[in-house]
Amino acid sequence: MLTTIEIERQSNVAWVWLSRPDVRNAFDDVMIRELTETFVALGKDSSVKVVVLAGRGQSFCVGADLNWMKRMSEYTFEENRSDAGNLALMLDELYRLPKPTIARVNGHAFAGGMGLVSACDIAIASKETQFCLSEVRIGLIPATIGPYVVSAMGIRAARRYMMTAERFTATDAHRFGLVHEVVDIEALDDMVKTFVKHFNYGGADAHRETKALIEIIDQSALDQQLINETAIRIARVRASNEGREGIRSFLEKRKPSWVGEDEA
Repeated sequence: MLTTIEIERQSNVAWVWLSRPDVRNAFDDVMIRELTETFVALGKDSSVKVVVLAGRGQSFCVGADLNWMKRMSEYTFEENRSDAGNLALMLDELYRLPKPTIARVNGHAFAGGMGLVSACDIAIASKETQFCLSEVRIGLIPATIGPYVVSAMGIRAARRYMMTAERFTATDAHRFGLVHEVVDIEALDDMVKTFVKHFNYGGADAHRETKALIEIIDQSALDQQLINETAIRIARVRASNEGREGIRSFLEKRKPSWVGEDEA
């Protein structure tokens, strides 16, 4: 039974709600475990095409829970390494989830909350959202979230905001690419639905393959090995059932089989 998050299904979309509004959805070891298990399960669930991550109440997520942090301060190095490893695993499962992910961000996204935003494929924020990488102010570093945050916002912006711990706005986050869209709070869910509609036009296998392709391109030099790898990947996809159906539907001027009637 889940105690810190809620799963809501809307057709082929799974909404994962951080559900500790009394502490602004701060996460602890229990939430980290529940999120990890949920991301793994949703990644394997063929009935789910898109995953939306959102926060109940007035904030998306303000990072680590204070009581959890108090316990951490008493941990040995080995206990801390294990604990941090669990957080790193959760973020990695979200980042590598083999289907599109959308962060619906409102209120505050601080510290680890920014890690969750950065690990999603798409981030949509309400205009009043405040962001902060606050770790250095309490003598810590944004370590496990670091790879995702630096990738999402860029190294120059990361140098500033990781080291100054300044708050910044949704407009700032949009300017350096951390979020894709900034809207009024009343329009937040409609913008999420717009992206869901975009994703529903694409094939589920194509989404999975595209996410894997982006990752290998990002981590590889532009050399003959990468060129060969891209050729192998498109050849495999062209020969797949989904690839063949997509090409046939295009040539026959009809919708592919995965697009519903209401999305014509």
